[in-house]
Amino acid sequence: MWTLPPTAMMQAMRDAGVRRAYLVTNPDSGKLEASLPALEPLVETLKEHPDYFAHQGCFFEIGEESGHLLSAAVHQTTRGQAAGGVRFWRYETVGEFIRDGLRLGRGMGQKNALAGLWWGGGKGVIARQDGVDHKDPEVRAKIYRDYGRFMTGLRGCYITAEDVGTTPPDMANIFVATRHTTCIPEAVGGSGNPSKLTACGVVVGMESALDHLGLGSLEGKTIAMQGLGNVSRFMVAELLERKVAKIIGADIEQGVIDELLAAHPGAPLEFRVVDLDDMSILAEDVDVVAPNATGATLNPKTIPTIKAKVACGAANNQLELSERDGRALRDAGVLYVPDFLTNRMGIVNCANEQYGAFDGDPAIQAHLEREPEHGIFARAQAVFARAEKSGLSTAEEAEALAEELMAQPHPLWPERSQQIINFLVSSQWDRA
Repeated sequence: MWTLPPTAMMQAMRDAGVRRAYLVTNPDSGKLEASLPALEPLVETLKEHPDYFAHQGCFFEIGEESGHLLSAAVHQTTRGQAAGGVRFWRYETVGEFIRDGLRLGRGMGQKNALAGLWWGGGKGVIARQDGVDHKDPEVRAKIYRDYGRFMTGLRGCYITAEDVGTTPPDMANIFVATRHTTCIPEAVGGSGNPSKLTACGVVVGMESALDHLGLGSLEGKTIAMQGLGNVSRFMVAELLERKVAKIIGADIEQGVIDELLAAHPGAPLEFRVVDLDDMSILAEDVDVVAPNATGATLNPKTIPTIKAKVACGAANNQLELSERDGRALRDAGVLYVPDFLTNRMGIVNCANEQYGAFDGDPAIQAHLEREPEHGIFARAQAVFARAEKSGLSTAEEAEALAEELMAQPHPLWPERSQQIINFLVSSQWDRA
């Protein structure tokens, strides 16, 4: 099953006469259990898989309107209910589909903990289908209404939000079918698009790294950016405000580049179009390299080519293997700012929008300031100091700090998601 396409999982579910299925870690025995015999091979694979960290559960549903495969991965929720965005992406295999949810869910738990948010780790994933026009608004509305109903069925053990491939209108369609979502449009009382804040947070991470190295501010520095999409667009503006000497960028779409150049005429920008697998931007002779595109771009092939002193970007899961690649960056003299520490502002912006939202919210702005202990600048400095003391990589120390913080129970609702998962299993959620 692991190496088969996602349609194979859907067919196995249909053959069993169900639209829902799960893989859940039994909280008493610690064993991973499947709701269907056909999914047992996945249990055996995951037990030895490096991306399975005793996740509390992975839930799957075939959309009633759209027929798309929907999922939600719940990592560790002692600190609060699972929270993270829903990714809409094409996956070749069931393994890729599940692995993305596991990796991203754990990353969200780490991100939420380091940010001082009372939320646990979770991530949603929707598998794109071939032969479907996913730009058609009616098609998308069906997919995301389905995802909203999926969230309602999970009863809040996972709270969804916006992620790659998902747009503000998509979030509005989720909101039509559930209350278990954040990052909803401002028109219906939500916090809106967090991309600008995310960009600001990554830039603060760069500033923290340069400060730690005694290299001063961003003024006069050169930056290489891999990916020039929505977050990067705001990052370019932030960096230019800080008077960087040059920004070198690469993207797979000429249109994105043209828009940025038009928005900043005469600015020190040097952009180029590249193929999807072209990693040459990471090898530019610059002060800071920013992986802003897909994950796993920092790996044994690319790390030896990096000339920058700092690696700090907006992409999730930048390291292909955390321990191995974190140490490789350390050994190469590259100060790595872990992505789950610095690209937090999307979830910061929307996680607590049930308490209302307003411009200049000090609870949000504090993450971008230097003094607060939970802010990006200070958290990064703490991780750098721990790494220097222990000799471990910044990736390892950031994960260790995140684990310590994730173990802190929510002050009001500890283990709430686990209680909900227990109920879902006992009430035969998968048979509804």
